[in-house]
Amino acid sequence: MVLLDDYEMEELDYASDPNHRSGYVAVLGKPNVGKSTLSNQMIGQKLSIVTDKPQTTRHRILGICSGPQYQMILYDTPGVIQKQMHKLDSMMMKNVRSAAINADCVLVIVDACKAPERIDGVWEEGVGSLKDKPPTLLVLNKKDLIKPGEIAKKLEWYEKCTDVDEVIPVSAKYGHGMEDVKDWILSKLPTGPAYYPKDIVSEHPERFFVAEIVREKIFMQFRNEVPYACQVNVVNYKSRSTAKDFIQVEIVVEKNSQKIIIIGKEGRALKLLATAARLDIEDFLQKKVYLEHDSLYFVNEKDYSPYCNSLSQQIEVKVKENWRQDERLLNYYGYGGKIRAL
Repeated sequence: MVLLDDYEMEELDYASDPNHRSGYVAVLGKPNVGKSTLSNQMIGQKLSIVTDKPQTTRHRILGICSGPQYQMILYDTPGVIQKQMHKLDSMMMKNVRSAAINADCVLVIVDACKAPERIDGVWEEGVGSLKDKPPTLLVLNKKDLIKPGEIAKKLEWYEKCTDVDEVIPVSAKYGHGMEDVKDWILSKLPTGPAYYPKDIVSEHPERFFVAEIVREKIFMQFRNEVPYACQVNVVNYKSRSTAKDFIQVEIVVEKNSQKIIIIGKEGRALKLLATAARLDIEDFLQKKVYLEHDSLYFVNEKDYSPYCNSLSQQIEVKVKENWRQDERLLNYYGYGGKIRAL
């Protein structure tokens, strides 16, 4: 697995292939319709974290899918939400609009298990008042969960009642129908050289994906409001050739009560979280990392002094009240749309 920060950008000349296609694809939809699963399937590996909770994706994730004659650059975007409770929500929706407006084509993902509904809200939030609408494909996802007769009825409804260029049913989870989606995208992308080296899959640094993996484990392990109140930052990443990579992570929450839940009794919840995260991080990076299950750190050590004396400083839990409303912090955490230079 190779990421952009491992390379210097080089001038790429594909003038010898006038049919080479390159372009940007925005993946839009409401929460939990399978946008991240579809994006991961297209790219061929897991870049976007996936859980059964809405708004798991917060950032505009750029994934790059390349072949000999094409390069598709996918923006996996946060789920479109109408009711925006925090500044974080509005900044995420701004990133959705930015991705869609700058895209060469748009995929709108809907859940085949749910009753058909108009996509006006998704389209309005994603593209707004853009005069020249980009080519749009409606992807009817999760077809593996409904009967063929139901799929046919829903296809007919979406073809009649939505203003899209085409409707394709897929199962992103199992990869069914993905070649049809890929062919449609390639038919809409402009001809031109690749924007990125062909052997990279994202312009995000490895540290970004490490933080996302930890955040995924928080979503999977904890319930209710706690995962949504958490921000994960990698504060130190040392790549070592003769030893395990050394990673320090901080988890930011809004309340001390949330911090106590994340840590758990005698640090057990955080130990479980660290173990699950380390295994996935090692699988993603294809190397060993130093994020052991007993390597934890608590901000208020006096609260856990009998336990903390034997702990290394690897995962720190901090309280920053109302961080989801703090525009300065949100920009620092990367929600302003720019990729952080970590």
